[in-house]
Amino acid sequence: MSKNKNAALCPCQWQENVLFAECCGRYISGAALAPTAEALMRSRYSAFVQEQAAYLLQTWHPSTRPEHLDFEPTQWLGLTVLSAHDSDDDHAEVSFVARYKINGRAYKLQEHSRFVRENGAWLYVDGDVA
Repeated sequence: MSKNKNAALCPCQWQENVLFAECCGRYISGAALAPTAEALMRSRYSAFVQEQAAYLLQTWHPSTRPEHLDFEPTQWLGLTVLSAHDSDDDHAEVSFVARYKINGRAYKLQEHSRFVRENGAWLYVDGDVA
């Protein structure tokens, strides 16, 4: 990623050739709230890429939020959203695959995640890893 993260393409790859500042950057910076659970999940992926622990903890539901996050040296390779749907106005689920490497070894995380909206803000609750 370039020195100026905002001038780089967004890691979430939601749309082709969209800058970070125009996509997930506005959520991570606090300029806007993610309007959907999928947008929140994508911004959380981007936050993992950039090791933005404060945003990740802020968007994690208090009932399941860890006290802190430790980042391993990770090379994030891509995100694929498999499905996203609202259960009702304040609950949603998103299934995704995130690909990455640690010490040159490739991995994938496939998760079915649950989200809740509280006070207008979507929060990650938990997920089932496939």
